[in-house]
Amino acid sequence: MYKIAVVGATGLVGQKMLEVLERKEIPFDELVLYSSPRSAGKEISYKGKNYVVKALTEEEANQKFDFVLMSAGGKTSEQFSPIFENAGSIVIDNSSAFRMHQDIDLVVPEVNQPKLKRKIIANPNCSTIQSVVPLKPLQDKYGIKRVAYTTYQAVSGSGVSGINDLKNGEQGTEPVNYPHPIYNNALPHIDVFLENGYTKEEQKMIDETKKILELENIRVTATCVRIPVQDSHSVAINVTLDKTATVEEIKALFENNPHVRLVDNIEKNEYPMAITATGTDDVYVGRIRQDDSLDNTFHIWCTADNLLKGAALNAVQILEQIHLNKLN
Repeated sequence: MYKIAVVGATGLVGQKMLEVLERKEIPFDELVLYSSPRSAGKEISYKGKNYVVKALTEEEANQKFDFVLMSAGGKTSEQFSPIFENAGSIVIDNSSAFRMHQDIDLVVPEVNQPKLKRKIIANPNCSTIQSVVPLKPLQDKYGIKRVAYTTYQAVSGSGVSGINDLKNGEQGTEPVNYPHPIYNNALPHIDVFLENGYTKEEQKMIDETKKILELENIRVTATCVRIPVQDSHSVAINVTLDKTATVEEIKALFENNPHVRLVDNIEKNEYPMAITATGTDDVYVGRIRQDDSLDNTFHIWCTADNLLKGAALNAVQILEQIHLNKLN
């Protein structure tokens, strides 16, 4: 039995983490919920018991937990994750604070395992997570030379404020979270712009793909777009393989892979959609076709729930992965 903490328990991802912990029946004998001082004192009902959410302080972080699920933003994680770690806790952090640190594991359980050089494990970017799940079997069988991403990301990736901008925008209300209206619009701008012209979100996908797949020399590029959809991200993946493959072979590879769900029947207009992915744990792939402009290159359309597989589910799967390794 474990002592577990959820940091950011009142947020969208924190609430999903609690749902997944319950659904996966993760064993614990003590659960502590934390939030910012603004949300402290709220009550959350979980498995028939009411929990009062505590404000996260250094004193609280100095107690030992078996696992800390952290979803409270980069600055909070930078401050408190090392304190939890020094107290002996394993921290699974949903922010980008530690992802590219060399001594920190960046984990998608269908792809790789934590080595636990340190007791902080980073949860990757939501769009990266769903993309590397189908890329991994391609890497294992054919090898990968190049990946080009175009993402179509839901507003829930920005939290409640992003959802509010979409809902209020229909009434003509000016956006609060985004620099332009998101309602009836598409914004090729997620996170801040960098000196190279990419956004931070795009650079995350590039760097994280290389780290997770352990392919430092792979060529990766990305364009990340926010669209007026509430939940679930879609990613157009364009991938160049090392070894020759056919569309039929790639479809068969996915059809026999337990980590992806192939939905690809254009005669019946069947393909992955955000509305289908929402509320499910699956990573969906489809619209698989040859790119005739580049040798041995293929298009793959991929959708997944960004709050589940893209965040909360992946974090709990990491916990589950460590739990099962301990049992074995």
